[in-house]
Order: sequence, then C-alpha cells, then structure tokens
Amino acid sequence: MKRLIERSRSVGEVLRWVTQNPGKVSASHYPIALHKLGQLLQQQPGPPMGAGDSRGPAGQVLEQPEFHVLCQAIVSGCAKFDNFSIVNCLYAAAALGLPGESPLVRVLEDESRSRLGRFNQKDVSMVFSSEANNKALEAIFSSQLFYENRQERFIRSMAEWLPRKAENLTPYTMALIAKYVARHRLREPRLLDTIANFLLKRGEQLDSKVIQKLVFPFSRMNYRPSNHSELFPKLEAILEQKAGSSPLATVNILMSMFQLSHFPQTVLHQVFSPGFITNVMSSPYALIVRRYLSLLDAAVELEFREYSGPRLDPRYRVLMFEHALTADEANRKYSYKGLVAEALRQLVGEECYRQDEVLPPGYCTDFLLWINRSGTVLPLSRVPAASRAPPAPSPVTMSLRSSVLALTSDLQDFAPVVLSVNDKWHYCQNSDILVGSRAMRDRHLRLLGYCLVQLPYTELEKVSGIEEA
Repeated sequence: MKRLIERSRSVGEVLRWVTQNPGKVSASHYPIALHKLGQLLQQQPGPPMGAGDSRGPAGQVLEQPEFHVLCQAIVSGCAKFDNFSIVNCLYAAAALGLPGESPLVRVLEDESRSRLGRFNQKDVSMVFSSEANNKALEAIFSSQLFYENRQERFIRSMAEWLPRKAENLTPYTMALIAKYVARHRLREPRLLDTIANFLLKRGEQLDSKVIQKLVFPFSRMNYRPSNHSELFPKLEAILEQKAGSSPLATVNILMSMFQLSHFPQTVLHQVFSPGFITNVMSSPYALIVRRYLSLLDAAVELEFREYSGPRLDPRYRVLMFEHALTADEANRKYSYKGLVAEALRQLVGEECYRQDEVLPPGYCTDFLLWINRSGTVLPLSRVPAASRAPPAPSPVTMSLRSSVLALTSDLQDFAPVVLSVNDKWHYCQNSDILVGSRAMRDRHLRLLGYCLVQLPYTELEKVSGIEEA
C-alpha cells in the first residue's frame, strides 16, 4: 500500500487507494497519503492552497467525498495510532494547508497535546513546527520534555514566522517562549527582537511580573534589541508607575537593564527611596531584594558616576553572592576549573593563589593572584593580609572603587589578578559572547582595579594533559 500511494500520479488515485481498501490501510499509511496529496497539489496549476481557501484544485480536494472519508478515518482511529503516525499526520496536515478549525486538525492537535509527555525530542519538534497558534504554542512550551531540551533548529525556524503571529499571542505564551530562550541561552536576534516589539506594543497592559520575564532574555543573552532606543524609555515610564506594586519584579527589571549598561535614573530614585526600602525589608523576599539592591548600588558607584540621587543605606548592604553560583556548582564535573587548579598548583604552588574567593560586591572569582611589577606571582605570605582582598561593604567602609584603588596605590609593587575560567555555560549558545551577568561581573572587576585573565573553554578543550595546561 505504501508503494501504491507513493507511485500515484493524481489526487484521485491517492484517495481511491486509501478509501477503497480500508482493510489494507494502517495508521502509518495516512500521513504518507496526506504528504502525497500535498506534493501532487503543489504540481497542479492554480492558486496556492491556504487555510480555508476553496478556490482552485486545492480547494476542490477539500470538498471531495473521498477526502472526507480519509479525514474521518484518521479522526476516528487516531487515539489508537502510535506517536509517530500522530505527529506525521499533523505535520502533513499543516503542510497541506488544512484550516486550524477543521475537525482533523483539531483532533490531531488535541491528541498531540495529550501525549506531549510521552513524545521523544523529534516528535515534539515536528509538532512544534506544525502548530503555530497560541493554544498550541502554550502547550508545547509548557511541556517539561520540550523545556528541558534545546531545539535550536526549530527556534531558528520559529524566528522566521513568529513576527507575523506575535500580535495574536497572549503575554503568557510569549513569556513561556522568553523563558525557554533564556534557559537555553539561544541568542537568536530575530526572536529576541520579536519579544522586544511585543513589549513595546503591549507594555502598558502588562504587570511587572510579566515584564520581567520578557526582559530577562535580553540581559541573559547580553543583547540590546534593535528597538532599545524606544523600548528602554518605555520600560522606565512603566516602572515609574508600577515600581511599588511588585518590588522584586521591579528590581529584577532594573538588574536586566544594568547588565545591558542602561541606568534609568528616575526609577533609581524610587528604588533607593526610604519608602521603597521600608516596604521591601518587611516582605518575605527581603534578603534577595537586599542582595540585588546591594549589587545595583555597587553598579551605580562603578558605572553611573554622574548619578546624584539617593543610594542604598549602608546598613542594608550585603554581598550579592556568598559562594559560587548554583549553575557553576551544578556543572562542576563539566568545568575546566579543576584542571586549571591542578596546573596552577604545579606551576606556582598553593601558597601563591586563592581559589573561589568572593570579592565585594559579591562576585565569586575562580582564582585570585598577586603579581609584582616584573610579573612574578607572589606568595600570599609576602602580601599584607589586609591587602589580599578588598574589604566587604559595611556602614563604615569607603566606596568599593575607592577602597581598591587605595590598596593598589598604597602598594605600588603589587597588582591583584583574577584568573577567570569561562566554561561553556558562561557563553550564549554557539557563541563567544558571555551571558549578561558574567559580562557585567567582568566589567565591575576591571573597574575595581583587578587585572582579568580570561581562560575560555574553547582554548582549554584543546589542552592535552597537565603539562600543556
């Protein structure tokens, strides 16, 4: 039957083979028949087939009794089809141009959604490329299987058609897409620009919690959207009105903007105001907000020197991070840091460096070393204890930048060096661009007076053995 369908030379011939021999037709034959119909229709003259288009040869096929028999056979039997047949029928129906409201497409979509948890990656990808409506996208991006696996090819494909459909998507669906893109560090400019345009058009209608989800991919991928000159002022105006309604979301949005080197002054006035601080300090998420506000305050000190508004009260300052990031801990077995540590131990000795040192305002560094003017790495015993790391923020310390510059000016013969192991997850996917948080960390460490030595994984993976390391 498969060969008979594939060798058919006309639409009528395909329909006859399938509808007149029901006993010889299995589930796997239906997607083959739909695919063949699509191929034959492409070869016929007349207007191309579109959803609901009843003109020309394509539209006439939809009206043929045999085609309705074929569709009814799929509808009545699809619950018993295997996953492969379900997915391929849906894919073929989409390629054929069947309207989304047709019984066949509705039943196939419902059956696909009910099986998403049991689909393999290829099945999910094919469903994803077949369904393009809001309900379908929501179901797919809500699928844990899809969420946990990177689908780069289909994200690139989606970037081509999503701009045309974005207006019909709900904020919830767009937020799911943004979450997926951020999780897998997929720096796809067309897709990110589509999210940015959605934000620009719909921003006033969205609450701060949704906005933070839509903004996060930009900072995560260290990407300024093409409409940033319009979008960022728009976001500032929205935050001015909604800053107090969701303080944690407000601080998260600010952090995303800071990572992209954009500093909204009027919003900072609100966020560092006594009223805002009092409000957040009495909330359940007081500690995390204090951490973010401390980092924002440090960023203002280092990168926004012209700011003259209120600042974070010193008694509320804490380290942003007190230890390695969760991602770094989770991926420790895939990191090159162990290799570098052993090589460094053999090269300069354990007494000449510190590992996993946390530096104010709370950046965990891989290795911290001190060198003299001739480039020699110094044993820590030869560096005054008070000079081995800058002081932690407290009510009585000087500013971060001033304290480090004071150290290096008092000790002209010493210079602090941060050796940074940049593993694969520190970069956007298939890119040499560091994620936004890592890029901001590097900017701040340099502004604090540290010399940065970058060790990218692309270089480390070429190393063979400890001697080369």
